[in-house]
Amino acid sequence: MKESNDYITQPEHEEFRRGMDAENKRLEDENVRQNHRLDILGKTVDQIGRINTSVEKLALNMENMLKEQISQGKRLTKLESQDGEKWRKLVGYVLAAVVGGIVTFLLGKVGIA
Repeated sequence: MKESNDYITQPEHEEFRRGMDAENKRLEDENVRQNHRLDILGKTVDQIGRINTSVEKLALNMENMLKEQISQGKRLTKLESQDGEKWRKLVGYVLAAVVGGIVTFLLGKVGIA
């Protein structure tokens, strides 16, 4: 004699199979969603990497521009000071000539020259 508790009926088996099919479908859908999220995450990581590279290049360019600007500033200061020196020398020569002329005039009036 066999016990009826050892076996399941055909309808029970079909219900179990439908439940397993539904669970497999749910897991498959979840895998699709997770794969989609991973794809988006991968693209985001790639974009961040490209942005990071761009920022590094930008920082390097800015550093080079700063060095060039400092160099140009030094050259400009030197050029400006050269013009200033020339102007001061010219003013000095003119003043010396004027003072020399006045002294000569005064000495001539006094009769020394």
